[in-house]
Amino acid sequence: MIEGIPLPDTENPIDAAFWEGTRAGEVRIQQCGGCERLRFPARPVCPHCHSFEQRWKKMSGKGTIWSYTIPHPPLLPAFNEIAPYNVIIVELEEDPTIRLVGNLVASAGGAINEIDPTNIEIGTPVRAVFQKASEDVTMVRWEKV
Repeated sequence: MIEGIPLPDTENPIDAAFWEGTRAGEVRIQQCGGCERLRFPARPVCPHCHSFEQRWKKMSGKGTIWSYTIPHPPLLPAFNEIAPYNVIIVELEEDPTIRLVGNLVASAGGAINEIDPTNIEIGTPVRAVFQKASEDVTMVRWEKV
């Protein structure tokens, strides 16, 4: 765990199911009950058909690196000591328009700065791994397949 990092509100009713999924080791994405399109981030109304109906669908946890960056200081103080580290955007296998932000790690418990940035390539297949950040927050991280 990285001490002092800002953490999400896992009790927010709009996306609480996403965080329940990460604690269970699953990537769950909101799906419209009307048109059945996936949407992320979660929201109360479908931007496509305007339905208020929704459910949460378990994803495979597989995707590809769509983009990435390597942050360097100055950063939020909690991240200064581990910088530089990677931040990747992953498009999900089920729907490439659904993209999640995370970090590429060598293994489930790995540090977000352990991957040499020169070894990160757009288009690389990845799969979700989960890392506990606090008692109620489990972050999605990604490792190469």
